[in-house]
Amino acid sequence: MTPIEQARAAIRQQMLIGGEWRKAQDDATFDVFDPATGNVIAQVPAASAADVDAAVGAAREALQSAEWRHMLPAARERILLRLADLVEAHGEELAALETLNQGKLLPWSQAIEVGGSAQWLRYMAGWATKIEGTTFDTSIAFPPGVRYRTYTQRVPVGVVGAIVPWNFPLAMAVWKIAPALACGCTVVLKPAEETPLTALRLAELALEAGVPRGVLNVITGDGETTGAALVRHPGVDKIAFTGSTEVGRLIGAQCGQDIRRVALELGGKSPVIVLDDMDVEAAVMGAAGAIFFNHGQVCTAGSRLYVAKPLYEKVVAGVAAAAEGTVLGGGFDANAQMGPMVSARHRDRVMQLIDTAGPEGGEVVAGGKRGEGSGYFVRPTVVANTANKPLTLVREEVFGPVLVAMPFSDINDVLRQANDSRYGLGASVWTHRLDRAQHAIDQLEAGTVWVNTHNMVDPAMPFGGFKASGIGREHGRSAIDGYTELKSVCIAY
Repeated sequence: MTPIEQARAAIRQQMLIGGEWRKAQDDATFDVFDPATGNVIAQVPAASAADVDAAVGAAREALQSAEWRHMLPAARERILLRLADLVEAHGEELAALETLNQGKLLPWSQAIEVGGSAQWLRYMAGWATKIEGTTFDTSIAFPPGVRYRTYTQRVPVGVVGAIVPWNFPLAMAVWKIAPALACGCTVVLKPAEETPLTALRLAELALEAGVPRGVLNVITGDGETTGAALVRHPGVDKIAFTGSTEVGRLIGAQCGQDIRRVALELGGKSPVIVLDDMDVEAAVMGAAGAIFFNHGQVCTAGSRLYVAKPLYEKVVAGVAAAAEGTVLGGGFDANAQMGPMVSARHRDRVMQLIDTAGPEGGEVVAGGKRGEGSGYFVRPTVVANTANKPLTLVREEVFGPVLVAMPFSDINDVLRQANDSRYGLGASVWTHRLDRAQHAIDQLEAGTVWVNTHNMVDPAMPFGGFKASGIGREHGRSAIDGYTELKSVCIAY
């Protein structure tokens, strides 16, 4: 079969609740599109509050049984490792399905969505047998003659409502599912309404791997109905959300009102700072990769480029040339270098933001227009902001292939500019001098600071943001801490 045929054969059009494939209780559905063509490729259930209640009930029942929460950690590890093997074994169809539904280039679907998901599953599987507490001495003096043995243990946080975005649908689902399951939690996953298809196929593979019925449930629907019902449901112990800061504020407010655990990985406006000792060619390649990777649809996209004045014109010209030379096309096109935006709505929003550049004093030196064809394409765009004016494009997250380039003279001044944002997710510094790099690392307000690279992640490296970029961290031990509660035990003898 061709990759497109493989993708179509892998489409599942029902939700998984309690180990059973179901339609919505009211039979409501919504269309799923191929962003490269604008064609409908599937219809999936539009879950109502009643469907959410059924999914949470199944997760709660599975949590309270001994089949998962009290399963031997090594047994949970083996199941997650089997799931990783199945993801790899079905890698071609999963990658093709992701490209068909999300629009990303097929090689990126293969490397990140499939390869990354298998890597994260295996890493987090190993944590299942390594969750630990501590013992310690206490100084409790009453009653006289009584001694105490005290220790802590980590227990599953409970039922997790996981809400994931559309930019890396399979990988982001695994980022939340893998540590939650390793800890003994149960999960209700709601993928983005634009990109539900790989989550549904992943759920099917999870059943095949041996994940018990009800431990992983996948519901499909929009944020206003399905997502909101999941966030409000009293049977959910924690919400783990990745998405926009605006939606994150609403979720955080609801969870705060309910006194419910919450983790929020939100927006970004990441600065890329090129110092004057950097090679121009390396700076151009680094800056272009930081913003144009995954069509700019990355929360840590390097959308603000600050270049030392001696290099500014050459670097901007180089990135603009890279943008103009980019070949747009569908994700299955071997000649394509950039695919479409995920939806018509998102494409239109990106174009509206680009259109603010000229009237506000920016100069569009590359792109600035839609791509050709029926898909949701936007040309990679570079805006020169030589006068460092307060453009909308400098403040607002575009989530598309749009870069604003600005010159600077003083490193401390540019660090202040880099920090002058409500966001603090990522940042990168490009220099050959260790002292200057370390000075920038110390000053930058960002959850991740890269030096001479950008957008690199690893399952062992904590990921999350400062300020309005979120609360909590994913990956590594931080993820295990986030999906467990700490219980203190005090024994008198």
